[in-house]
Amino acid sequence: MTGLVKETSQPGIIYQDNFLLVLNKPPFWVVNRAQTTKGKITVEDWLENNFTFETIKKGNLRAGIAHRLDKDTSGVLLIGKTIKSLAKIQEQFFHRTVKKRYSALVHDIFPDDSQVMAPINRLPRDREKFGVVLGGKKAKTNFLRRAIYQRAGERFSLIWAFPKTGRTHQIRVHCQYLGHPIVADPNYVGRKRLRKDFLWCSRIFLHASAISFDHPETGEKISFQASLPKDLALALKKLEKA
Repeated sequence: MTGLVKETSQPGIIYQDNFLLVLNKPPFWVVNRAQTTKGKITVEDWLENNFTFETIKKGNLRAGIAHRLDKDTSGVLLIGKTIKSLAKIQEQFFHRTVKKRYSALVHDIFPDDSQVMAPINRLPRDREKFGVVLGGKKAKTNFLRRAIYQRAGERFSLIWAFPKTGRTHQIRVHCQYLGHPIVADPNYVGRKRLRKDFLWCSRIFLHASAISFDHPETGEKISFQASLPKDLALALKKLEKA
């Protein structure tokens, strides 16, 4: 099931130098090319069509893409332009020194300033979904509630999520685990709620809004932000502050 309107814009450049490229990924763009993406444009394709830096020329480094975002999630994406810079960025991800912040709108009143430590793994009954599973991979997310909204008798919370690990669907699963699924999340919000969400929010309300890490060449601590995209900002305007 899909939302009302799909973005067609291309990735935006937030920053670049000789070693680093920081993109603002639009929603509905798959990050990496794969067998399942045939016939669809990916961020990897777009990079190869528009740049010629070292990690593209090498041919087997996924155009320097250092991490991933879900297809429907928008926001900050890091690219290493050289083999050395890519390796240094990925090393920071491995050691969990990269600080990421996501903006999300969830159902009901989310607990303020909370933390979830719950293991995540793919669900055996549905391989497209993940969940909190005994014996799964360790996963930790910190949350901060920013505001409360209301619409047609329902309440919503605008939150910041700070994932400390990088499991697939981590924020989405941890929000559902707490009983506060993300608005318009096709995997975890439930069919009835999803239909109602799509009346006013065109896609999952999840955006990679900020990232902080050490520059791969200079070692300087740097940070980048991506404002809430138009589709999510429009959805938020349809709500009232509680």
